[in-house]
Amino acid sequence: MGTLKDLNYKNSFAGIISGLLAITGPPALILQAASNGGFTNTQTIMWVFSVYTFGGIFSILAPLYYRMPIVGAHSITGVAFLATVTAQFTYQGLIGAYILAGVLMLIVGSLGIFSKLMSFVPKQIIASMLAGMIVSYMINYVTAITRLPLIGGLSLLVYFVFSRWDKRIPPVIAGILTAIVLFIATETLSVGGFAAPLVFPSVQVPEFGFLAFFSVSIPLALVVLSNDAAVGLGALEQNDYHPPINRLITLSGIFTIIAGFFGGQSTNVAGMMSAICSNQDAGPKEKRYWAAIVSGIILVIFGVFSWKLVPFIQGLPQTFTSILLGFALLGVFGNSLNVSFSKTKMKISTTFAFVIAASNITFLNISSPIWSLLIGTLIARGIEKS
Repeated sequence: MGTLKDLNYKNSFAGIISGLLAITGPPALILQAASNGGFTNTQTIMWVFSVYTFGGIFSILAPLYYRMPIVGAHSITGVAFLATVTAQFTYQGLIGAYILAGVLMLIVGSLGIFSKLMSFVPKQIIASMLAGMIVSYMINYVTAITRLPLIGGLSLLVYFVFSRWDKRIPPVIAGILTAIVLFIATETLSVGGFAAPLVFPSVQVPEFGFLAFFSVSIPLALVVLSNDAAVGLGALEQNDYHPPINRLITLSGIFTIIAGFFGGQSTNVAGMMSAICSNQDAGPKEKRYWAAIVSGIILVIFGVFSWKLVPFIQGLPQTFTSILLGFALLGVFGNSLNVSFSKTKMKISTTFAFVIAASNITFLNISSPIWSLLIGTLIARGIEKS
């Protein structure tokens, strides 16, 4: 077990940065996805509560046991995907799909087929699908900057400054915090959320169906494994850790199942947050696990008080929310584009995958992200033979 003696200012600072990364922008995306699906206020609060509380617990228990900076959180790319499909399924159907996504991850981890699964669907196709899903948010982000030029312009300038000169604080956090401070200083802040009634956590009743499994569970599991777990585990290995990959994938599946019963889409090994906490800036290697614990504590606090915070976030103007979403997804969008077109032999398949995902079509009751994966993979495997 870890001890408080290993806690120091370096791993504490890294943990705080990791926690801020999770709570500053992503909640707005969850609220957007919930709004698209017509969720009730209680259902929305349950979603936020489950992914942050159980993500925080994951981020506390795993580091204590393995003595590694393994950060647990929910998948922001998973939420971006769900924002395109929540309107097409019932709430109970989505809960069932989340649980089955966890079962899929549990199976992948238990059978030790993580690497084989990731090689079957080319990562460029998954990245193209994600970029296509996110592009509308980035367009709204640009539009929002023109409508709130002071807040949007200055926060973007701060983002560029931190991208260029300060590598300790992620530029996304710097940009979001700047936007929040400017908004408080220049706009009228709604305080109605602080009078919100207490919402007690409760088990949600799932419904299971083949269409939801095919259209939600499978792509959600792929997105979580490829864009969160793979990134986080890769970051740990790059920093000379030897994480038990199959056990952590299995653990991600178990926690996702638990979160699903309380309304959340996933709880898994986090990507960028694990990279922050495992980096040398987090202090001596053998003590960096505390960075993940600190991050987890922040997530648990945010989740426990979600019944107060969600109504407050819902009261923010849509234009300002678009700025927060833009910052939250900027890194994911840039990385997705970079990976999408990194292989010149796959330009046809990735282009079709991107365009189909961006179209937001539904054909034969199957949403555009699924068609993007299917057609992109068929072109890559059958025509380009990638």
